[in-house]
Amino acid sequence: MSKAPASALTPLIDGLCFAEAPRWRDGRLWFSDFFHAKVFSASEQGDLRAECEVPAHPSGLGWRPDGHLLVVSMQDRRLLIQRDGQLQTLVDLTPLTGGHCNDMVVDAQGRAYVGNFGFDLYAGEPLRPTRLLRVDPDASVHVVADDMVFPNGMAITPDGGTLIVAETHVHRLSAFDIAPSGALLRRRIWADLPGVFVDGLCLDAEGAIWVADARGQQVLRVAPGGEIVRRVSSGAHNSYACMLGGHDGRTLFVCTAPGIGPVQGARREGRIQTLRVDVPHAGLP
Repeated sequence: MSKAPASALTPLIDGLCFAEAPRWRDGRLWFSDFFHAKVFSASEQGDLRAECEVPAHPSGLGWRPDGHLLVVSMQDRRLLIQRDGQLQTLVDLTPLTGGHCNDMVVDAQGRAYVGNFGFDLYAGEPLRPTRLLRVDPDASVHVVADDMVFPNGMAITPDGGTLIVAETHVHRLSAFDIAPSGALLRRRIWADLPGVFVDGLCLDAEGAIWVADARGQQVLRVAPGGEIVRRVSSGAHNSYACMLGGHDGRTLFVCTAPGIGPVQGARREGRIQTLRVDVPHAGLP
């Protein structure tokens, strides 16, 4: 693993419980705050606005082509849709999941790829593999991959042809070809990152991935094949997700916190921090 130079993040928002799933849309950064049970958006200067409340804790965010917001509701394992300003259950994913639902990416056709823990993380259950699910616009649910180990952050390449998934507890980014039907084919390792607990991620216009390290107090820029070409310290906090956005797509927004779980969330020491970079955002989310 290469030893790329480190650099530092600049604070933007503090006092959060646990920020996750950052997304840049319509000039604002959207994100979930798990233990605050709300989805927020923020201006580039950090001005906050509550967008909706999700009592069972929000996680992954995405939008259909018609503009409807989709939100993962973690604890009750549901995918929600916002219509006329109100959140409604689109589908209950409980029968096909082994733990809390978590991150998600929505493709250009409005299909949502949704991960789940696979086990009860907070109760200390042993790690076990799980499924990756796809929810189509008609609310039908499909198992698109088995034997996934804590599928977490996801991104889709600009051509819509490849899905990249962080498998947190086996320290790798896995890739699939996306068939026209939305099925996933030709599973392979995109990057093997020993010791890195890969979490939320995003793509840039050179095909590299920025990925948060949930236990390493850093966010990494990784080239295809696994070379770490930049390493950014998140100080005393772990980093859990990142997203490129801002007016020119060159601001990296990083969600950081002292740790996971409701006890850590109650400390309200979660933050969103930023870094200006040279290469702008690409792909989805």
